[in-house]
Amino acid sequence: MNDLLTSKPDKPMIAPSILAADFAHLADDALASLDAGADLLHVDIMDGHFVPNLSMGPALCGSLHKALPKAYLDVHLMVSDPAAYFKPFADAGADLLSFHIEVCDSEQHARDLCGVVEDLGVKTGIVINPPTDVERVLPLVDAFDLVLVMSVNPGFGGQAFIPEVLEKGRRIKPMLKDHQRLEIDGGIGPATAPQAIDAGFDVLVAGSAIYGKPRDQWSEIVRILRG
Repeated sequence: MNDLLTSKPDKPMIAPSILAADFAHLADDALASLDAGADLLHVDIMDGHFVPNLSMGPALCGSLHKALPKAYLDVHLMVSDPAAYFKPFADAGADLLSFHIEVCDSEQHARDLCGVVEDLGVKTGIVINPPTDVERVLPLVDAFDLVLVMSVNPGFGGQAFIPEVLEKGRRIKPMLKDHQRLEIDGGIGPATAPQAIDAGFDVLVAGSAIYGKPRDQWSEIVRILRG
């Protein structure tokens, strides 16, 4: 199991969101972004129910893992029933599986789901949406390897950054141990990355900021995002 995220990074890690890549050339785009200096790949899974969009499934994740076996796959489950997806994505090569606090009806439910992921030998993440009170996730921080704060409402790429969510990062960061990461996803680009870093985030998900630009600019964009 890839342990990329368990060591505290000297500088923020950059996770290109493959949802913004060219699906006709997905492996090439993913590899090029890693060659440009990115650290891991963020894989957004949408079920058309929890969010009003559909993205990809375990087969695509498995194909990506086969093409890039050394790439760290950070799989973000934007789904209503995450337990149904844990094993298929673990079998497909996911290194980390994160699910939303909004689909959990209690703290114990979230902890139980976390345990299922751990039993599959995969790292765990908990996600919180912009409208959700940070108090929902604070009691659970100790249980997870990663906490993901959404800085847009999930479901579609290319949305505008919601700066109010930075306060959630400031609340969560002091509670984390060195092996735990704090990730932000949504509207991250050269203008917003410094704000996220200042708030304590050490994994930055970027989609259109990287894949929406010509490939010969990706190395410089990753460098700028990292700060």
